[in-house]
Amino acid sequence: MTAWVLPDHIADVLPSEARHIEELRRMSLDTARVFGYELVIPPLIEHIESLLSGTGGALDLQTFKMVDQLSGRTLGLRVDTTPQVARIDAHLLNRAGVTRLCYCGPTLHTRAPGPYATREPLQFGAEIYGHAGLEADLEILQLALRCVFASGLSSFHVDLSDARILPALLRDQGLSTAQEAAIAQALTLKDISAIRAMGASLPSALHQALVELVQFYGGMDVLDRAEVAFQQWPEVLLALSQLRWLASHAGHAVSIDLADLRGAAYYTGPRFSVFAPEGPDALVRGGRYDEVGALFGRKRPAAGFSFDIKALVSLIARPAPQAAIRAPWGEDAGLHKAITQLREQGHTVVCMLPGHDSEVDEFHCDRELVLVKGLWTIQTLA
Repeated sequence: MTAWVLPDHIADVLPSEARHIEELRRMSLDTARVFGYELVIPPLIEHIESLLSGTGGALDLQTFKMVDQLSGRTLGLRVDTTPQVARIDAHLLNRAGVTRLCYCGPTLHTRAPGPYATREPLQFGAEIYGHAGLEADLEILQLALRCVFASGLSSFHVDLSDARILPALLRDQGLSTAQEAAIAQALTLKDISAIRAMGASLPSALHQALVELVQFYGGMDVLDRAEVAFQQWPEVLLALSQLRWLASHAGHAVSIDLADLRGAAYYTGPRFSVFAPEGPDALVRGGRYDEVGALFGRKRPAAGFSFDIKALVSLIARPAPQAAIRAPWGEDAGLHKAITQLREQGHTVVCMLPGHDSEVDEFHCDRELVLVKGLWTIQTLA
């Protein structure tokens, strides 16, 4: 094997795609800025105790670890930026009111989530802290959708769910940890046969509720049917009511998937996922996670979302090469002045070095700078 072969699921990003990724990164940050979100840049590496504290512990197997030669302590490379932003909110900012934060940076996973996925996502996300009402959930959902719209993705759909439903159904049912794990797995896989096979080991009302739950996905009528099926669970009825409100205010058509358990384990309320037809998994995941700051000493309401900019770029048609002006290399003062003025005006000017053509993927030289009657003039290339 040659020394320069990269590890599996790690890849260089070449010019035109890199520019596309960078433009989408800037667009996402600008979109968050107009919503009032402040930019933070957490470190790529932290002490493992901080990086995996609280809900971040679920990411232990996905985290690359190493020993700090300065302190001898174990360090980790971040898999998810959300716990870091919670630490910033709790310990560094420590504001009393609502705080809106956004971020964008690389993460690193020990295993790729799919056969063609990267282990080095470029994660963009936004978080709002300090407001427990649905207004914060709606703002986060609308910001996420605005980012997807602005990217140019032409076709996608939004699923709503709620992390409180299954815990409410299982509470005080006397089930073992293994039973609860089996139920969660069956719901995740939409395996109604497995749910039905559990009938003998579950209370009859719970078993019937789970059989209904695994089938509750589709249009808004799902909420109507669920309200009938879950009459004896007030907490579930509250979750359904809040999902109905979010759906009515989202500004985009949504579907409902009440058994959706995929994604991070720290959600505590309404959740949403954005899917593209070409994508194997959710493109965006977000929702409410009020417990995220608890082990940082400051538990307060929080909602947010994140997505991998690289994954989003892979679903969008690559833009045409940017128009550019070709210019000769020379020491003429007039030529230097003309090139400088064009670049200051925002034009891309590619100088042809002596004896070479310029080979580029990102730019298309459709004009050239030529000397006409003593003046450097732009002419259209055939």
